[in-house]
Amino acid sequence: MKIKIGIVGGTGYTGVELLRLLAKHPQAQLDIITSRGEAGKHVTELFPNLRGHVDLRFSNPDYDALSACDVVFFATPHATAMYSMAKLIEAGTRVIDLSADFRIKDVKLWEQWYNVEHACPELIDMAVYGLAELNRKQIAQAQLVACPGCYPTAMQLGLLPLIEAGVVDTQDLIVDAKSGVSGAGRKASVAGLMGETGESFKAYAASGHRHLPETIESLSRVAQHQVQLTFVPHLVPMVRGMEATIFANLTQQQKNQSLQDLFEQRYKDEPFVDVLPQGSHPETRSVRGVNTCQLAIHQPKNSSKVIVLSVIDNLVKGASGQAIQNMNIMFDLPETTGLDGVGLLP
Repeated sequence: MKIKIGIVGGTGYTGVELLRLLAKHPQAQLDIITSRGEAGKHVTELFPNLRGHVDLRFSNPDYDALSACDVVFFATPHATAMYSMAKLIEAGTRVIDLSADFRIKDVKLWEQWYNVEHACPELIDMAVYGLAELNRKQIAQAQLVACPGCYPTAMQLGLLPLIEAGVVDTQDLIVDAKSGVSGAGRKASVAGLMGETGESFKAYAASGHRHLPETIESLSRVAQHQVQLTFVPHLVPMVRGMEATIFANLTQQQKNQSLQDLFEQRYKDEPFVDVLPQGSHPETRSVRGVNTCQLAIHQPKNSSKVIVLSVIDNLVKGASGQAIQNMNIMFDLPETTGLDGVGLLP
């Protein structure tokens, strides 16, 4: 039986990535893709790579038609999905939101970081945070799933085993992360021009990035107390890919525990988390185009610190691939369905 799928906001990078992956998903039936700005155009006019794979035209959002779908993906900018969500939820449609509209449970905190009043705070409690490696059982029963951001995905997968085992000081977590320019979306901006980003490397949002409160809230639930996290993102001159270098202080009584074993045991049954052999240094190119997070754990000599290296494709495991992973869980399919690709090299 096919899953009837609608996509709202299909002209950005996460939208085309959803189309690319769903086009080869054996249980997916792409019925609707919306775009007010491109309504009437064939998808392949914008994305020629989909010729012969996707036979759809963009249309204006019609929520009666979308409600007839089994699942609707929102690949819209932040503070957009929340204005339309209630109609679909009332109709009983299952929804996977790739934006930040339902990721943070504290409404006031969300409003502070996104500078707008939330349009439907009454739905926030029902939204399940879509990190499968943490909330798989809740995702299976969910009607509304809020996909994590790309940085939070890379950071949390690197920190979860340490926090769950209680082996690090959760009041002094530090993450130095880097992303390719596709993380900023497909909108036109001077900062995203190749002439601006090429041959350059910079930090941004050092005083506070929107993904920080989302990550702190999620990790605090795991730790069962408020964690403290310093997170500085950087922009690097590549299109896609994300690396997070995570630093934490080991607690005194746990210094001699094998952290490699801890990570391997935590993720041994996770199809999309690959714990590399000890001493490895994962590269973003190894996960390009696939829904995999690669991790490596390091302990500097004569130090009480642990360093975790985490790499993902920000558009796949950090967005659209993770969204499809959630769909597979929601519809009781093998989690790897449609996501069993191999990374692109070179």
